[in-house]
Amino acid sequence: MIAFVLVRLFRAVVTVLAVMTFAFVVLRMSGDPAQVLMGPDVPQNVVDAFRAEWGLDAPLWQQYISYFREILSGDFGLSMRDRSPAIELVLERVPATLQLTIPALLLKLCIGIPAGIYAALHRDSAIDRGVIFLAILGFTIPSFVMGLVLVLIFAVTLHALPSGGIGTWQHALLPAITMSIGGIGILARFSRSAMIEVMGQPYIRTASAKGVRWHDVVRGHALPNAAVPIVTIVGFMVGSVISGAVVVETIFSWPGIGRLLIVSVANRDLAVVQCILLLIAAVMVVSNLVVDLLYGWLDPRLRAQPAH
Repeated sequence: MIAFVLVRLFRAVVTVLAVMTFAFVVLRMSGDPAQVLMGPDVPQNVVDAFRAEWGLDAPLWQQYISYFREILSGDFGLSMRDRSPAIELVLERVPATLQLTIPALLLKLCIGIPAGIYAALHRDSAIDRGVIFLAILGFTIPSFVMGLVLVLIFAVTLHALPSGGIGTWQHALLPAITMSIGGIGILARFSRSAMIEVMGQPYIRTASAKGVRWHDVVRGHALPNAAVPIVTIVGFMVGSVISGAVVVETIFSWPGIGRLLIVSVANRDLAVVQCILLLIAAVMVVSNLVVDLLYGWLDPRLRAQPAH
């Protein structure tokens, strides 16, 4: 079990380092922050002074070494726009993003998984076909289209909910629903498929033949075995909560991390973008690590396999 955990911790560290390196290189190859922030009419000597102040005139490898050292020391750099610590700007937006992502995740879990399981237990019924149709509809419609449709219906036509901004729970309702619809459809589909596969296994038929009550067969045999693929999807959704908020926060003018990322990318605010990408990578890696550990708990055979 210790080797199982250590291997996955090593993979997590390597993944974060890879994301950090990729973000550093791509951001510096995508354009000069000095030209974006200062404009085309600024004299060249002023631009050169700005680049020298922020270390942008040094070779790329020297910039990377300095950046790596600063990250190891806990220094995520300063915003080029207002010279505030990048980590502070990002952490200020975390509560707003959590106000959307946590309710959206709860909606996905509380609706998607039960709907998929119920559809699997009533296979080929009208309810099953209805769940499949709604699930496909939910995860095939892009979130920006769904958001605009909800705004048109509930904000523009019915005047029942605000179309954007932050303040009351009504402001969070439309963006949270927009973020959850696709995930509900995905979870419903995967939960249904996992349950159908498990219900066709010989041990399920054996338990039923021995006279075990159907409720006990489902709860004691089917659900635990169907949990492994469902945990995979849930882990991915938890890991992608921040990246999934980018489009929705932009549509609804929600002042969270996703919207900050869009603004920072447009302004080439390197430190803020790098900090957000590291946060996204860390959340994704921790989520995947937890999923791997849950695998080992749900299926002890995985712990016995040699680490690769």
